[in-house]
Amino acid sequence: MNPIFIVGYMASGKTTFGKALARTAGLRHIDLDFFIEQRFHCSVKDFFASKGEEEFRRIEGNMLREVGEFSDVVISCGGGTPCFSGNMDYMNSRGMTVCLKASDDVIADRIIQAGDKRPLMAGKSRDEIMAAIGAHMSVRRPFYDMAKIHISGDRLESKSQIASTVDSFIKAYMPGMSAG
Repeated sequence: MNPIFIVGYMASGKTTFGKALARTAGLRHIDLDFFIEQRFHCSVKDFFASKGEEEFRRIEGNMLREVGEFSDVVISCGGGTPCFSGNMDYMNSRGMTVCLKASDDVIADRIIQAGDKRPLMAGKSRDEIMAAIGAHMSVRRPFYDMAKIHISGDRLESKSQIASTVDSFIKAYMPGMSAG
């Protein structure tokens, strides 16, 4: 089975949905940011700080192409992954692309709950976070819109919501594969 790439803005539920989909469908899950951190023994935050965004995006594109050659995987991408290096075209050519779309309010709530886990948003007020989401989305939306499948990431808060979303996805987009 070709890879399934999960894209969307930070805190839209990419890793949550990706892990649950992989587990339910009997596939392997790869979180691209974690894959990069393991390979380079450096957090994404520290990589940005020491080498800059341009170098990170170059490495990210290379790592995406590495894991994109695997079979039977669900790959949760970073929020910016689709927006650089022709990555969205690559993902569309290799497998199924799924964009998780969550409302700005849900994203802001999740970012605030995560605290320091979202360093680009750390220390910002809710209004500042909402403004940053709006600014980022105006640039990123055209890339997210290139995904073949679009689903809501708003209802990924409880185990039952996650299971329901995954089951509905499998029934709609993975015919012949039984959920659970």
